[in-house]
Amino acid sequence: MTTAHGPTSERIAAQVSALGVRESGVLLVHSSLSSMGHVEGGPETVIDGLLQALGSQGTLLLPALSYATVGAEQTHFNRETTPSCVGAITEYFRTRSGTKRSGSPTHSVCATGLLADQIVADHHLDTTPVGARSPLRKLPELGGQLLFLGCGLRPNTSMHGVEELVQPPYLFGNPVIYQLELGTQKRQITCRRHGFAGWNQRYERVAELLREDGLQQGPVLAAEAHLLETRLMWERGEAALRADPFAFVSQDG
Repeated sequence: MTTAHGPTSERIAAQVSALGVRESGVLLVHSSLSSMGHVEGGPETVIDGLLQALGSQGTLLLPALSYATVGAEQTHFNRETTPSCVGAITEYFRTRSGTKRSGSPTHSVCATGLLADQIVADHHLDTTPVGARSPLRKLPELGGQLLFLGCGLRPNTSMHGVEELVQPPYLFGNPVIYQLELGTQKRQITCRRHGFAGWNQRYERVAELLREDGLQQGPVLAAEAHLLETRLMWERGEAALRADPFAFVSQDG
């Protein structure tokens, strides 16, 4: 698709492809728009570039997390209107025509492309934020990749899913009863919250597990980008956590 910002979106497509993003693949993106410098067309241009790289048979996912506004005090989640709290690109993508969104009250994911419906369909049935039906949990099964655009590796929500497999002692807080609006459907669910009281997430440590064969790094516009293979990240991350339940947290900032 040609847009008014074609040269920039084409450059983004070329750079993420050079990094190793696979055509016709499944890609989840964490992003910082400001890290990319001035982007004519803003989030629309970034999404166009990513979709060009994936091609017509690919699937693009972005987090649409809402933990900043939905929680123990405010338990209502509306799949159509509750905003994302993790950046301008994610909020643009959430409202973009054709985007599908999963039904987790705090850790939803948006998707478009070939496998979008399949990936987001049943997340609302989970009882934890990144449970068995989460799009993040499905990524490694689909041979998916994780791309970090200018935000480093710390905001790696998939690692919560790895933690849920092991359940280290810091992970869970109290369960919350949420009220969900999923289009015309209304549901009440009980979901365990993530805790982390007194602990800092240190997911950049996963780089050491992947540097040889599961991590690529390079520029996308002005941003430093990291591309991870999710299957390797989940397998090695789980093994590291089972060996040391505190492998990906610290108390020192």
